[in-house]
Amino acid sequence: MSRTMATQDKKQLPVVGDRHVDPHSYPEGVAFLDGQYLPMSQAKISVLDWGFLHSDATYDTVHVWNGRFFRLDLHLGRFFGGLEKLRMTIPFDRDGVAEILHNCVALSGHRAAYVEMLCTRGASPTFSRDPRQAVNRFMAFAVPFGSVANAEQLQRGLRVAISDKVRIPPASIDPAIKNYHWLDLVRGLYDAYDRGAETALILDFNGNVAEGPGFNVFCVWDGKLSTPSIGVLPGITRRTVFDLCAEEGLAATATDVSVAALREADEVFITSTAGGIMPVTEIDGVRIADGKVGPITSRLMARYWQKHDDPAWSSPVNYPEGGVAPLLWLRTER
Repeated sequence: MSRTMATQDKKQLPVVGDRHVDPHSYPEGVAFLDGQYLPMSQAKISVLDWGFLHSDATYDTVHVWNGRFFRLDLHLGRFFGGLEKLRMTIPFDRDGVAEILHNCVALSGHRAAYVEMLCTRGASPTFSRDPRQAVNRFMAFAVPFGSVANAEQLQRGLRVAISDKVRIPPASIDPAIKNYHWLDLVRGLYDAYDRGAETALILDFNGNVAEGPGFNVFCVWDGKLSTPSIGVLPGITRRTVFDLCAEEGLAATATDVSVAALREADEVFITSTAGGIMPVTEIDGVRIADGKVGPITSRLMARYWQKHDDPAWSSPVNYPEGGVAPLLWLRTER
């Protein structure tokens, strides 16, 4: 065979592109990354970032409702607490992060928004495996508000299944650090789907109820509220329920909640920044009490949304005067 024929038969390597062409769709919103405000479709991280490679990151989410942040100070406090525990640093203080979040929402024009602040370990310029050599990376974004439960589920109550998957124990990961270690939660979610439920709860290391993917859980017995105390994220909405109960004269306790106790409760609801207080009316295919949203749950739901207009619990977004055309200047792909 001639050298020319051998060269022709040799497989040619693909061309290395000079930029990535992203075929995916994204919700309309604005992100902050590397000192720049960008449309969500342009907010990217490196595949070498430890946040992606090792889930080495912390974050927090806050929501905006009717143009007002709800309990922003509490979310900022938890976020900076996570940074300290993970030995991460960012070039902004609390006021600086708050300003960035306000800017993301104001530039998006959203009056109801899901807003996230996050920090990844970043990447080492030399690809070192020493986390001390990684450059930490702060990001933030605002997209339209989303809820764990949709409008129908909020009306009739969620159908939940209890998975036998066990939440990562607090001796391994401090649950007060909001993180992306969700594989136990995702596996539980698939268990729930396989059983015809809409979402899941998983267990703690003692076999009691822990939490679900992105939410805490409460049960009501004889007018008294209980929520799991071990191995769960101390959610801001969970704390808000305690605050509302104090105002309403209701007893609420963080304690062990067994699977049997949850199934036999008078009322059950879940709590999350993504949706607030959301009723549960069925567990493992069996109705809770009469299968309807309970009176205490309904009462707390109403009070929760009323608090969104209270200056002691919420703060207005700094929208530009005259409003903003949402994303008008950001829609062109670059």
